[in-house]
Amino acid sequence: MPGLFKTGCATRGWLLAVRTWLLQQTVGGRSFAALMGAALIAMLGMPINASAATTGLANLPAVMPAMNCAAVMSMDLSGVTDGTVTITSATVLPAGTVVGQNTLPAAVCDVKGTIGPGASLFELQLPTQGWTQRYLQAGCGGLCGNLSVNAPMASTCVPVTNGQIAMAATDMGHEGGNDGSWALNPQTKIDFAYRAEHATAQVSKAIINKFYARPAKYSYFDGCSDGGREALMEAQRFPDDFDGIAAGAPANDLIVQNTFHHAWPAVINLDPKTGKYVLLASKLPLIHAAVLQACDSIDGVTDGVIDNPQVCHFNPQSMLCAKGQAASTCLSQAEVNVVREIHDGATDANGVHLEQPVSREWGGELAWSLFVPATDAGPSGSINFVLPFLQYLDYFNGSNPSATLSNLKFTIEGFLKTVPVSSYLAATDPDLSPFARRGGKLILWHGLEDQHITPRGTIEYYEQMKYYMGSDKVDQFTRLYLFPGVAHCGGGNGPNTFDIVTSVMAWAETGTKPGKIVASIVDTNGQTTRTRPVFPYPAVAHYTGSGSTDDAANFVASTPSSDPHVDLHWIGEWLYSPGYESWCQTHGSDLICKGGNNWSSYRKVPTHWNNN
Repeated sequence: MPGLFKTGCATRGWLLAVRTWLLQQTVGGRSFAALMGAALIAMLGMPINASAATTGLANLPAVMPAMNCAAVMSMDLSGVTDGTVTITSATVLPAGTVVGQNTLPAAVCDVKGTIGPGASLFELQLPTQGWTQRYLQAGCGGLCGNLSVNAPMASTCVPVTNGQIAMAATDMGHEGGNDGSWALNPQTKIDFAYRAEHATAQVSKAIINKFYARPAKYSYFDGCSDGGREALMEAQRFPDDFDGIAAGAPANDLIVQNTFHHAWPAVINLDPKTGKYVLLASKLPLIHAAVLQACDSIDGVTDGVIDNPQVCHFNPQSMLCAKGQAASTCLSQAEVNVVREIHDGATDANGVHLEQPVSREWGGELAWSLFVPATDAGPSGSINFVLPFLQYLDYFNGSNPSATLSNLKFTIEGFLKTVPVSSYLAATDPDLSPFARRGGKLILWHGLEDQHITPRGTIEYYEQMKYYMGSDKVDQFTRLYLFPGVAHCGGGNGPNTFDIVTSVMAWAETGTKPGKIVASIVDTNGQTTRTRPVFPYPAVAHYTGSGSTDDAANFVASTPSSDPHVDLHWIGEWLYSPGYESWCQTHGSDLICKGGNNWSSYRKVPTHWNNN
């Protein structure tokens, strides 16, 4: 019998079905759960929890609610956070209900409400058929503006897949408004910057405490992209909120990313004489094939994925058209220049890097269609990310709704004029000592084919953590994983299905240190066609030389004697240092911010910021 309880969700399906059926039955008009009590429900949950324990999770008994769902409406939540909390609905949703991108695996009490003084919305889902005392808060991507209780990096995380975890999310202070116009409200700016996630954690944990008559034993945060920034903001500013944090592809250097980083591939792709785009999306497959031919086999396996693009030294000049060669099979000199500059990243006229050197890693060229248009009339998709910042978000106060890409100057002076707002919007402080002291665990991860955010930024943050805190201390609570062939927050050409959340939970709950994480390629029929291990940075997977290269079992970790050389020398490297944070309040229609004392001391541009 014990052999039946394996970690895989499919092998547990029959048990979940029996358990759910029992919980739905009635005897003499009373529910089976009410008759048998929470103890039996917990007992029914034990085999599932025991299977979870094989992955390093604590074996926590399931707990039944101490009140009905409707009673949440009358909860007194005064003093829980720094604003007024209003519960607007509390409704039981049965198993199978589709909520956003999720199908609920078990019934929940779905709670929605607002948190003042702004208009932050939150949603909290409370399991009604057995809760294993865990809380997971899901981050929000882009400029947010929506509620999404979704944890994409928990594909096989048992408490998530069996519906035994309380989960919540916030809209970050506004609904819609992808143009950034919501930033005209100073309180909404604060909510988006750092307050909304913190307030949601405070309110959700207070409701959990009352609903189950006990607090969550463990609390977690899972976010990618801006959700990754939110994750690091929590670790930096509110270290007591969560026991474990998964921060994927973090947009933690938010201002630089949404100005110089995203504007660059649009600006350098425009012919200044004709105003037309030079490199078009039709050439991307050709470029990608050339990159693979040059670098795919470096890792010892030719599989369409570059495992370590840091050692790929592809030269776009090799694709220059020879005399008489068909233009569809090669690149013009202008196209060669654009490809090189997209890869290398934003610079000023003298070659000073205005973002981390290597803006997009080799191997992800197919995803460049994000910003490389299909026709020479464009437009580049990058504009959609840049304009909200140039028009509304790149100001402590004020706006410029008519701003265009031409307002952004790729100069040192332009850089220093643009980045001050980082002091309250960015999450780049590498000193996580308070989070580490309370036992918090952090997993950073990034896809190496990311077309939105450079993996070098996440590497830089990790390296700065080690610089300021010491490598040994960082190793006690942080891991970094770089996933070959994975695009922004998923997708891409490589194994892109993996579970980060279980590793965070196991580390927080039982001290199980994260090792390899197995990533998979799953086809449209749900069949796994390839698995690969990903090891903590700087280790990379090395093929043993025997067995299928589509099987993770045939790879081992190869760790260099020292961290691989990654050039992180650029004008904004001081942003990744302690003391940058400012805290803000509203004063009428203005934002008043204090702190960020290191800003003035770093404004001076060192003489060694040059082309070398």
